[in-house]
Amino acid sequence: MEEIYRRIPHRPPFLFIDKIIEITETGARAALTIRPDFSFFEGHYPGNPIMPGVLLCESVFQTGAIFLADHLQSESLTDKSVTPVLSRIRDARFKRMVKPGDEVEISVTLGEKMGQFFTMTGEIRKEGKVALTISYALAMVRENPSQ
Repeated sequence: MEEIYRRIPHRPPFLFIDKIIEITETGARAALTIRPDFSFFEGHYPGNPIMPGVLLCESVFQTGAIFLADHLQSESLTDKSVTPVLSRIRDARFKRMVKPGDEVEISVTLGEKMGQFFTMTGEIRKEGKVALTISYALAMVRENPSQ
């Protein structure tokens, strides 16, 4: 977990990555085991728990942020005062339900860079089959010390 904590500001209970599998020049892969004790399962849905799609998307965004942390550091373009912030979601498609006990692999690929904005595509696979695809953009935002 220290590898993750060094790269992104997210922490439990809002951290949806267990492990970084690999970071390359063009993307990253991570993993998450869907634990039955995640608190959101109490209400989504009792008796038939399903991982909320928005949280699956969040695991993709967090994997993208991990990639950008490494990518930008290797290019000496960032410092600790820069935070990856979601700026756009496009074309999210949910293809399989993810349930407690499932293990998923999350992958992201870098698209275009436009100033401080980075377009990316992401995918979640469960048992080798696609569960989610999404296109999105992250902005690298400098902290405002007055807030």
